Amino acid sequence: MRSEPADATDPALETVRPGQPTPGRLGRVGPGADEGLADPTGAGRRQRHELWMRRALEIAVTGPSSSGPTSAGGPVTGDPADDVPVGAVLYGPDGAELATGRNERELTGDPTAHAEVLALRRAAERLGRWRLAGCTLVVSLEPCTMCAGAIVLARVSTVVFGAWEPKTGAAGSLWDVLRDRRLNHRPEVYGGVLGTEAAAVLRAFFR
Repeated sequence: MRSEPADATDPALETVRPGQPTPGRLGRVGPGADEGLADPTGAGRRQRHELWMRRALEIAVTGPSSSGPTSAGGPVTGDPADDVPVGAVLYGPDGAELATGRNERELTGDPTAHAEVLALRRAAERLGRWRLAGCTLVVSLEPCTMCAGAIVLARVSTVVFGAWEPKTGAAGSLWDVLRDRRLNHRPEVYGGVLGTEAAAVLRAFFR
């Protein structure tokens, strides 16, 4: 019998604390039985998520990716230093890096140019398809409702994020769009990965 994805109202989630990996299936609350164990092909899941998050944090602090600021669909209109430093990286089913994104709203004047959306657009363009099944999106800040909706529509399989965002977060903080039972796709979600480091990047920006 196939297990159904859990959502924030599921009693099984009562023991999940902020910063723990969150379940994508009933019966998998917090770290799974294999969490942190070595993967025969390389690092364990937890180590792999942390490695990928460090890459997202690198994107967040180094500015727009080599994909170019105009790939969001418009000309450069602002200074990239004005954008909130959020980085996103999309990995393929084989763990290969497909695309990156960093907030470019100020840079391009595009209200939809969030890091996650840019990474999804670039990956879809590279693969030649909108369905990103089997892919993992790693982002340094909990996705907002717009980004969570785009992630669901793109059929991304796994989402790993760093800092929690209590004001706009849509992966468990304010809403839980990613695991809402009413939607036709629900990725596995791991929150709070290198959350302290991710939050420090944001605090430094807002000082």
